[in-house]
Amino acid sequence: MTETESATDTDFASGFVALVGRPNVGKSTLLNAVLGQKVSIATRKPQTTRHRILGIHQRDDAQIVYVDTPGLHEGGRTAMNRYMNEAAGSALGDVDVVVFMIEAGRWTDADKRVLQRLQTVRAPVVAVINKADRLRDKNRLLPEIEALAGRYDFAAVVPVSALKSDKLDALESALIEALPRGPALFPRDQITDRDERFMATELIREQLTLMLGDELPYASTVEIEAFEQEGQLRRIAAIIWVERVGQRRIVIGEGGEQAKRIGAAARLQMEHLLGGRVYLKLWVKVREGWSDDARLLKSLGYSADR
Repeated sequence: MTETESATDTDFASGFVALVGRPNVGKSTLLNAVLGQKVSIATRKPQTTRHRILGIHQRDDAQIVYVDTPGLHEGGRTAMNRYMNEAAGSALGDVDVVVFMIEAGRWTDADKRVLQRLQTVRAPVVAVINKADRLRDKNRLLPEIEALAGRYDFAAVVPVSALKSDKLDALESALIEALPRGPALFPRDQITDRDERFMATELIREQLTLMLGDELPYASTVEIEAFEQEGQLRRIAAIIWVERVGQRRIVIGEGGEQAKRIGAAARLQMEHLLGGRVYLKLWVKVREGWSDDARLLKSLGYSADR
């Protein structure tokens, strides 16, 4: 290695940053805002994120590899709940920096439990107070920062608004300060570790959650049966799996209208993200107990081995 290359490695920061917190604090929204494009689906429903997803932010001075994780939570006892907690918890031992996210103006027992999980983490932890723009009285922010700083020896405490992309530069400055120096870990044009097939699955599931989040909170998943590309046209066939016949009727809707709305919205998102025309065909099928069958979950792509 030449002297110039050594100096470059000394100046360049690269490493993995885990985004952790209780469900629905805005981890996926933060990741998408930093990258400037969607790689992780986001809704207002807790536990929307089910997989560990890498989002790679390519900067002139750093390559920050964000690891978006499912929200750490208690209460669920199904194989799906165990998978999500394992996917989130396993990320903590494999990263260079941890981002601990909470909501401005709200400290909960769930936040406390997540922070307790961080007591054994060796990596530096940066605290992020998200949704800071929602505090009507801005004078409350400084005491909240001080209170949070008193709960743990954080490398930094940064208030942001992920939804409005506010103060994200300050967050990344704190992360770069904490990251190791060295060469880029991924090609400079790579944005995520997930392929188009996975993204298609997630975009359908996102529309299911947005349109039927109250009627069908966590009883559905999506499986891609076929994914073919002809030039700029992608032909995608997918199955929406639910656990009961009544849930199937909800997803299909009167005269099939609900399924058509879900498919149309997902198709538009796919065309925007993938940059080409999409022909999407959906089926809705029943498979009882899919969310509590570990072997079946693995076949559907729910594997913490990643």
